[in-house]
Amino acid sequence: MSKRVFDLLFGFFALILALPLMALSALLVFLESGFPIIFRQTRVGRNGHLFEIYKFRTMVKNAEQLQGQVERRDADGNLIHKTKDDPRVTRVGRILRRFSLDELPQLFNVLAGTMSLVGPRPELPFLVEKYESWQHKRFAILPGMTGWWQINGRSDKPMHLHTEDDLYYIQNRSILLDLRIILRTIWVVLIGKGAY
Repeated sequence: MSKRVFDLLFGFFALILALPLMALSALLVFLESGFPIIFRQTRVGRNGHLFEIYKFRTMVKNAEQLQGQVERRDADGNLIHKTKDDPRVTRVGRILRRFSLDELPQLFNVLAGTMSLVGPRPELPFLVEKYESWQHKRFAILPGMTGWWQINGRSDKPMHLHTEDDLYYIQNRSILLDLRIILRTIWVVLIGKGAY
């Protein structure tokens, strides 16, 4: 309950502060490529329940149809889900991703109770289908806008290490740790490490 109260209080305060940035981001997305401004995608949340996550659209409108053309694999044959030079990302999208402005609409997810400010990464269903049994432990709590994974590498880290970070957070979570992660997230976002 204390974490939910924390999410509501800080989430509402953060939303008020973020509204001007959100309005500017929405305008830039619209001016570059029109509607839709918000990208909605199904993710896996607490206890495996599906929910819809909100982001500002940072890619071309038919990005999901073009996924097969840009997929790459590492030396071990594992699928690489994010690359620095993805041609589907728009010019405005690169700026929004660089400063994580594309994720600000997730504050509505936090207030609605489908996400937390801090928690495990909100995962895509098709990736969860490939999970090993130990990885499902990361669904014990709500996914977060930021987390231990974000302040320790973001997109630069392999997927299995993301899961290890998520499990570390679940085992050590506290309001003080959440505050520490939020403060470090601000620094990580400002320097742009691992953002693409």
